[in-house]
Amino acid sequence: MQQLFRSDVALGLPLYREVKHKLMESLRDGEWKAGDMIPAEKRLCERYGVSVGTLRKAVDELTAENILIRHQGRGTFVASHSQDRYMFGFFHICPKTGQKEYPKVEFISLSREKADADSARRLGIGKGSKVLRIVNRLSLSGRPVIVDQIVLPERFFPGLTEFQLRERRTTLYQLYQDSFGVAVLRTEERLDAEGANAEVAELLSLDQGTPLLHIVRRALSFRDEVVELRHSWVLTTDHEYFAGERGQASE
Repeated sequence: MQQLFRSDVALGLPLYREVKHKLMESLRDGEWKAGDMIPAEKRLCERYGVSVGTLRKAVDELTAENILIRHQGRGTFVASHSQDRYMFGFFHICPKTGQKEYPKVEFISLSREKADADSARRLGIGKGSKVLRIVNRLSLSGRPVIVDQIVLPERFFPGLTEFQLRERRTTLYQLYQDSFGVAVLRTEERLDAEGANAEVAELLSLDQGTPLLHIVRRALSFRDEVVELRHSWVLTTDHEYFAGERGQASE
């Protein structure tokens, strides 16, 4: 039994927060993987030595954070990545008028490189470490609008191939999860404006230097490891960044 002790709550945090911490430890340690059903309430209450009410508060918070998902009559599961979850949780580009739509993703290239200083810093790895660089072009309403440059630490994705990227029928995050056991828990994003460089300008059929929205995203796993660095350049003539819920759409 993995009961909580008084030393665990010495900082004065509510007991359910300590239960939440223990549940997250189990997720980080891989005891329960994406798509797995967690043990029944009775077993978890016995494991942690807490009441059902305390346990439910902890699970409620993890559910609100989209880490766990309740399925009525079936149980509570570790969230797994689907196209809808990606759209509603991580994709924030939508038309200035109208609802968000699924982008058409076109694979451009995959290369194996050594991390430059900026990528290494953002990924938390050593400069010169082996990384994979993926370039995709995303179209909305039939027009190229976004260029994604994705940098992955190679150690998390050994053997990733161009075929897997070109022929995938799901999101990248689900590919990470299903093929490499890497589950993205959360992301961090920073926004600024940049002029289109030569590569991006060509892919979006723009003049070099055209102002674009630049989004830098870090994707983190259950272990708080940075598993992906993504630079996105977005043409905002007809689209904008929107992180809330609008009608029926989001990524």
